[in-house]
Amino acid sequence: MYLNKVIIVGNIVRDPELKALPAGIKVCTMSIATNRYWKDKDGAKQEAVDYHNIVIFGRQAETTAQYMKKGSNVMVEGRLQTRSWDDKTSGEKKYRTEIIADRVQFGSSSRGPASGAKSDVPSGDSAKDMPVAGAIEYPEEEINPDDIPF
Repeated sequence: MYLNKVIIVGNIVRDPELKALPAGIKVCTMSIATNRYWKDKDGAKQEAVDYHNIVIFGRQAETTAQYMKKGSNVMVEGRLQTRSWDDKTSGEKKYRTEIIADRVQFGSSSRGPASGAKSDVPSGDSAKDMPVAGAIEYPEEEINPDDIPF
């Protein structure tokens, strides 16, 4: 069995760009920054930032480009994909690894409530009731382990 699954939660680095493929399918590209914190051997706090290239297709691309902006908190679930091409000027082979999004969940706004609160991003009637990225929604009924298919 093989698995290519990515889940990241971070802040958008630049405003999302919306384009259309020749077939008319909308494509949104953006970058997300995630931070890591740790203490080194001397006990000093360290921080590192990683940047992730995100590609979103279809209606979700349109919604993301419409409501998200630089600094917005977002959770992206998808798969890793690396593509390559030959640079026209240098003839050198170039590579780019991207996260192809299956699901984008808007988090709290940079000026909004703290983690665990409801999102205030306006994306329709139900968006105000949408939980912040990373919040876990547990089912109300009890789950029978015998019902799980694996």
